[in-house]
Amino acid sequence: MSLKEDNSNKNTQTTAKGVLARIRSLMPSLKAAESRAAQCILENSSDMIHMTINDLADKCKVAEATIIRLCKKLGFNGFHALKISLALELVESIKSIHEKISPDDNLGTVAQKLVESAINGLKDTLLILDYTQLEKAVEAISSAKKVEFYGSGSSGFIASEAHHKMFRSGIPSTAYSDPHLQVISAAFLTPQDVVIGISHSGSNKDLIESFKVAKKSGATTICITSFIKSPITKVSDIKLVVAAREADYSFEAIAARIAQICLIDILIACISLRKQEQSLDAINKIREVIALKRH
Repeated sequence: MSLKEDNSNKNTQTTAKGVLARIRSLMPSLKAAESRAAQCILENSSDMIHMTINDLADKCKVAEATIIRLCKKLGFNGFHALKISLALELVESIKSIHEKISPDDNLGTVAQKLVESAINGLKDTLLILDYTQLEKAVEAISSAKKVEFYGSGSSGFIASEAHHKMFRSGIPSTAYSDPHLQVISAAFLTPQDVVIGISHSGSNKDLIESFKVAKKSGATTICITSFIKSPITKVSDIKLVVAAREADYSFEAIAARIAQICLIDILIACISLRKQEQSLDAINKIREVIALKRH
């Protein structure tokens, strides 16, 4: 097959959404040449519509075959399909101000850029969210005897928040941020239990080890991460991926954390719709006991 323009695939996969978000989520798993090509696409997305595959290969200093492999990893049959999908995405979106924070930015500009980064992360998450995986997660949690959340560092705070939200919905749950408690708890799980691991990078060794133990116990493992092929996905029965565009000077993946919390809210909302009677009963009980705490 000629690599020049891959014309045989002009009419296939031209309407897939979230191209740039998918590229970002795949970056850590790409080979060196593919990563170089992916970065080149991210930096020149607005010019892509005018490029041939040969133009892009020359600009990225990679072989045309590398571009074709990258297209396939992104879910496209060829370069033409990628290019059209990217053009549609750019037309539909409004170009925001530069997200990278500059030392010369005033307080208002810094605030605007960080908020826009969070908004874009939520929009991108909708574009790349796998609804089949989401449905499986809702089904698994709805029928679980117990749900446990694992997360370390800043992900530990997200795990605690997730536990709080789910517990208030009447679903037995708990959260562990200590790696030792995670692996100990994982050893006592059963096939009726679900464990949800939260990791932006998806490469936390302690979390991955706890997931391996949980799988041996027969529990269903669900990961929430920002990278489609991160190590945690290899030991997860269900994979939920969020997107995030990070600005400079962000010490943590702020946009990713916001997207993770939103995804957890989506899970709980869907589960509550399935178990309306249980959820309403839990809400009423909470209102009654909380009322006792108020003057």
